[in-house]
Amino acid sequence: MFIPTTLQEFAALGWKKPDIVLVSGDAYIDSPFDGCAIIGHTLIDNGFKVGIISQPDINGPADITRLGEPSLFWGVSAGCVDSMVANYTPTFKKRRSDDFTPGGINNKRPDRAVMAYTNLIRRYFKHTSPIVLGGIEASLRRIAHYDYWDNSLRRPVLFDAKADILVYGMGERQALELAGALKSEKTWKDIKGICFIEGAGGIGEFEDYIRLPDFEEVQMDKQKFTDSFITFYDNNSQGSRGLIQKTGERFLVHNPPALPLTGDELDKVHESPFQRDVHPFYKKMGEVRAIETIRFSIITHRGCFGECRFCSISVHQGRTVVSRSAESILREASSFNSHPAFRGTLHLAGAPTANMYLSSCSRDGSGGGHCSSRSCLIPEACPNLNFSHKSQISILEKIRELKTVKGRNFRVFVTSGIRHDMILQDKKYGEAYLRNLIEHHTSGQMKLAPEHSDERVLSLMGKPSWEKLLRFKNIFDRLNNETGKKQFLTYYFIAAHPGCADGEMRSLDRAVSKSLGINPEQVQIFTPTPSTYSSLMYYTGKDPFTGQSIFVEKDTNKKERQKAAIVPLC
Repeated sequence: MFIPTTLQEFAALGWKKPDIVLVSGDAYIDSPFDGCAIIGHTLIDNGFKVGIISQPDINGPADITRLGEPSLFWGVSAGCVDSMVANYTPTFKKRRSDDFTPGGINNKRPDRAVMAYTNLIRRYFKHTSPIVLGGIEASLRRIAHYDYWDNSLRRPVLFDAKADILVYGMGERQALELAGALKSEKTWKDIKGICFIEGAGGIGEFEDYIRLPDFEEVQMDKQKFTDSFITFYDNNSQGSRGLIQKTGERFLVHNPPALPLTGDELDKVHESPFQRDVHPFYKKMGEVRAIETIRFSIITHRGCFGECRFCSISVHQGRTVVSRSAESILREASSFNSHPAFRGTLHLAGAPTANMYLSSCSRDGSGGGHCSSRSCLIPEACPNLNFSHKSQISILEKIRELKTVKGRNFRVFVTSGIRHDMILQDKKYGEAYLRNLIEHHTSGQMKLAPEHSDERVLSLMGKPSWEKLLRFKNIFDRLNNETGKKQFLTYYFIAAHPGCADGEMRSLDRAVSKSLGINPEQVQIFTPTPSTYSSLMYYTGKDPFTGQSIFVEKDTNKKERQKAAIVPLC
């Protein structure tokens, strides 16, 4: 079923008033790739009445008042991308297109969307139910953070948005606990995975929490900001302690992280009755391009222990990988046959990294969280890490054996990125997995993200060495020849990352020409997004792990010049 977005739909379900209204910066796509759709279905499955308002007009009451006032809470999200990233390029140019807006024109998502939507609600509902922030924008801005677009530190977003509660991380568990607590009028301040503001008088009950440097201190002292960020980052997994940060005369209370969903719970989330389409209310406004990419895609797991320094996944989804069962994945794939638009081809989107399926850390079950002293994969895979590509080979084979309504076998393509260093590390099944991808699951090109060739820059990025990429390419080329396929590798690179100057980009240009034999096209200028180590480096000009100064390019024209060093026509 579609989650209702009009009162007429509420009446058709026999509902009089919403318990929860979700407000999103994306057009509502009823799909497991849409965060509000997941939260909405999870709440509905547990007996709550939920409505969705997508991309409300912030200049008037018509949209935001459409469903009336919820009895329990408003849930506010900027959408699947931070609104400033969605609206501006790294060189501060306004983005013209938006795949999550009807018609594809970027004209409906406001800057700093969680703030804009919260202000909109409070404008027309003066003393309303609690306003709860969620989604990636809120999650990454939950503590004092560097903001690229202001080029300064900003307060925790709860202080600027004037909301009541912030849910960080993926949010299903917190949303259910919060709805239950508000319905039964019980306290919600002990729920894991949330943040809220507390006055000085109420801070005593959180005396076992770690106190971060005050906002005013980190604003004045970059070393204190570095120390604060490291403490924050190291307390993002199960077993972590809560945090407190004073801002002005009040305190941000950052409860310990919520436990990740179990595999069974993740199965249930993804087997909700999604329509895999844009809601008719928004569909009539124009084509939403994102639907064509995600309609027949399957998420097999969530979380990533790769810890690329420029990536926000560790802070949002977490470093623990939670995988769905093979049975659940196959049921979801089989269900596509009932959709009139399905033609037999599906995309195994996996997760941020496709080949982390069913990977785990031996510490995950201990309650001790992740190691703060080392990365899981860099420079080599940690001995505590358990992974094998055997299960991935098996699930791909089973999907290929499924039949369409016309009796043809399913075709399945792996479309999310893979970690080539994990394939090299898996001596038993890594090459067999790669052969499988080449023979059956690659549509012409396989995506890799080496990002750079300079070893110093790669170290700052938290990426595998250039030598590992070349070893992987040799295996890929050999398997391509052995299987008689004409598949290609597509490479993604980053310009102007901290530590990268013109010389490093010229070195990259020589490396890709000599070793890869290509003229790269997929090159992006580094965007400092909130709450990543790379953004910390960009702001402070230092390597946070050594304290050494590093070069940081902050001139927009010179960033463009770095990109032009290897993509002169862009």
